[in-house]
Amino acid sequence: MRFDKKTISWAFYDWANSAFATTVMAGFFPIFFKQYWCAGVDVSTSTLRLGMANSIGSLSVILLAPLLGAIADQAYAKKKFLFSFTLLGVTASASLFFVSQGNWFLAALLYVFGIIGFSGGNIFYDSLMLSVAPPDQRDIISSLGFSLGYLGGGILFAFNVLTTLKPWLFGLADAGQAVRISFLTVACWWFVFSLPLFFWVNEPCSSAIEKGKDSIGAGLRQLKKTFREIRKHKIVFQFLIAYWLYIDGLDTIVRMAVDYGMALGFDSNNLILALLITQFVGFPAALLFGRLGEKMGTKKAILLGIGIYLLVTVWAMFMDTIAEFYMMAVAIGLVQGGVQSLSRSLYSRIIPPDRAAEFFGFYNMLGKFAAVIGPLLMGGISVLTGSPRLSLLAIIFLFISGGCLLLLVDEEKGRILA
Repeated sequence: MRFDKKTISWAFYDWANSAFATTVMAGFFPIFFKQYWCAGVDVSTSTLRLGMANSIGSLSVILLAPLLGAIADQAYAKKKFLFSFTLLGVTASASLFFVSQGNWFLAALLYVFGIIGFSGGNIFYDSLMLSVAPPDQRDIISSLGFSLGYLGGGILFAFNVLTTLKPWLFGLADAGQAVRISFLTVACWWFVFSLPLFFWVNEPCSSAIEKGKDSIGAGLRQLKKTFREIRKHKIVFQFLIAYWLYIDGLDTIVRMAVDYGMALGFDSNNLILALLITQFVGFPAALLFGRLGEKMGTKKAILLGIGIYLLVTVWAMFMDTIAEFYMMAVAIGLVQGGVQSLSRSLYSRIIPPDRAAEFFGFYNMLGKFAAVIGPLLMGGISVLTGSPRLSLLAIIFLFISGGCLLLLVDEEKGRILA
């Protein structure tokens, strides 16, 4: 199929904000926080501070997501909310450049604001997919967004890694200055490549949306109604529980893979390279998974991805070499974007179109719960057993239980009820 201007403009927001996910969240912030902003501080203390920042940012989105989605639906304001959260994330990213050494509290605070801007914006970005994609094209269009996210985030991250390894080539004093400048590049990249969405993606207004001025009050009323009714949407409820479990496993791998590799004694530079491998493999793989969803069915394709994740996790329990870690990075890159994108497109088909932002608020809320609970389970098992390898049992359980529950979701019935 050929993608029109508004479809590509929508998908480029993934290209834009993935720079924050790769360069800041997964790459440089955790390392720089320990070595620069927490310089001279005990390792356990700096880890606790970083963990608290991640949890506070995620919990903030958990609390705000459903309400913000309900308000945006009532006020016809998805793009306005998306712009506000984008501006928050961009400003927070750029401001990290100016934080002085040792000022860990300000760095952590800005990081929290960045997480809120990134995760909060995704609520409204995801819901706008209904404005650009008819139901029969959402697999491939959702996959286009994720594939561009992998490519865009990977390109900027690769450039920023190069500046830290060879800062003199770019006229920089040292790797520390290169890392600080990387936060500025993320802010510029995120803002500039978000503009096509704001210029060319229209937000249709449903006749079911209230036009009154009290959009906050209307949003609160709608949120209360949704809490009461969500169990009546049996297909949606089943999918959300299944999604929570398997995306918990996926997100835990994303957040803990580098930590797991370091626990096995692998060099940090090799682990950064593995992260880049996943990014660039994920670009074409996400698009291919979109086609696969069209051919074999969205739910079946998601189950295939979960099965591959399960096999990779079992394999990871026994790996001993960095070469195996690289192979695991390739395998994850092949299915990660596909599972994420097809989950988004499947969910979009079984929810009421005029309440998209509200329902995607719940969807993203569960994703943030995964970011809080999954790593905690993995860390707890590691402490109790004394083995990082056995900690992967938590992820295996999440994939098996999530996949089994997804089998019960009747996609066709869900489309009719939506």
